Amino acid sequence: METTIETLDGDRVKLTVAVDAAEFDTAVDAAYKRLAREVRLPGFRPGKAPRKILEARLGTGAGRQEALQSALPDYYGRAVAELEVDVIDSPEIQITGGVEDGDLTFDAVVPVRPRPSVAGHSSLRVEIPAPVATDAEVDSQIQMLRNQQSTLETVERPAADGDQVTIDIEGTLSGEAVEGLTTTDYLYEVGAGAVVPEIDENLRGASAGDTVEFDAEHPDGEGLLNFRIEIREVQAKVLPDVDDAFAVAASEFDTADELLADLRDRIDTMKWDQAGMLVRDRTAQAVGDLIDMDMPEALIDAEIDGRIRDMAMRLNSQGLEFERYLEAIGSDIATLRNEYRETAEVAARVDLGLRAVAEAEGLDPDPETLESYLETLASQAQSDVATVVEMLTGSGRMIEVRADLRKQAALDWLLERVEIVDEDGNPVDRSVLDAPEDPEPVPEMIPDETDELGKTGDSAETDGGNGPAETMEEGT
Repeated sequence: METTIETLDGDRVKLTVAVDAAEFDTAVDAAYKRLAREVRLPGFRPGKAPRKILEARLGTGAGRQEALQSALPDYYGRAVAELEVDVIDSPEIQITGGVEDGDLTFDAVVPVRPRPSVAGHSSLRVEIPAPVATDAEVDSQIQMLRNQQSTLETVERPAADGDQVTIDIEGTLSGEAVEGLTTTDYLYEVGAGAVVPEIDENLRGASAGDTVEFDAEHPDGEGLLNFRIEIREVQAKVLPDVDDAFAVAASEFDTADELLADLRDRIDTMKWDQAGMLVRDRTAQAVGDLIDMDMPEALIDAEIDGRIRDMAMRLNSQGLEFERYLEAIGSDIATLRNEYRETAEVAARVDLGLRAVAEAEGLDPDPETLESYLETLASQAQSDVATVVEMLTGSGRMIEVRADLRKQAALDWLLERVEIVDEDGNPVDRSVLDAPEDPEPVPEMIPDETDELGKTGDSAETDGGNGPAETMEEGT
């Protein structure tokens, strides 16, 4: 098989493939064997009719047409792998010779990943929250502990948010009591927002001994609920003072100063650990923002496919069926794809940005890095490196391996140069990048033999949320 490639406009290439008659005849022979199993001829058991008999009965073109349909995807895939074409969508194939006899020739015009230029990447500036505890954050933690240690005191005043009220509540729908909405001596916190907002609206300002009645739409849309609530008691929370006695009751510390110092230290550590990943995320997004072009739909769709595939795999690992999960949450694939679209476009843009930086700076993985990466893939596939290399090369996915490593190198290059500041513009110590980060999942790049024509392993075409340079989290 001979292949050539021609670059076209619009981020497309044309592959010209020629398969000599002898090689194609092997595919034709296999096609007749398949046809023999489907066609019943007198005197022959299924699958045993000779090719010449089938040609006489079906015509010489039948096997050739069957061979074209079955072998063309393989020839195309081999051409893509041989020429290392970075395909992002299905090809347009035109057979140019060999339909009836002789050598088979065809052209395949296929979209490839854009290679945009990038500028300004060496002077990026990212802003993150200062990785130190604020007084407000410490106070929030203290307030939470004070609430946990609070007591209740009966008050002779109207109820306000935060008060605990003891109520008898009766909720009815069409005159029938609703289970879960009818009870006595129930302790409820005003402002909790439980069930329907009208409950809080009517309890605010009510005093012990009052009775309130009101209607509200059923939260599940089943009709109009009627509520009758009798307020039996109003109690206010009494929060303890932040003193040594409070510290002993609320923690393992003997003094309030020790408790406060520990809370501040814990928040400092948490924010410091998060800062490194945040810098990586925002640096990646910043370089993605430098890519000034519309994202090809194929890249966005591939990224969405990867995210849905990852979700299905996670659910499956937990013993949950993907379709049943969607039914349970009242969603469907179309809705899920729409929800993922915005973040998928960001991830696709980041992918192109990191590739562009690697191209601009001539960044390539060293042999040791490549070997380590392949060993990880082999371990994941429970195979050996030589087999994995053979499979990746044969499927054309070795290009994705190198791309992932180049993107990681690009991100490392950017992180060495990015300016890091807090929300007030103050420099942030670069050692935040040394903070522990969550381990990256290994991309699934072992080829699936069931890939169809035009699908070249979209699990990693846009990094699929799995590549080592992937830094964009869902919801970015």
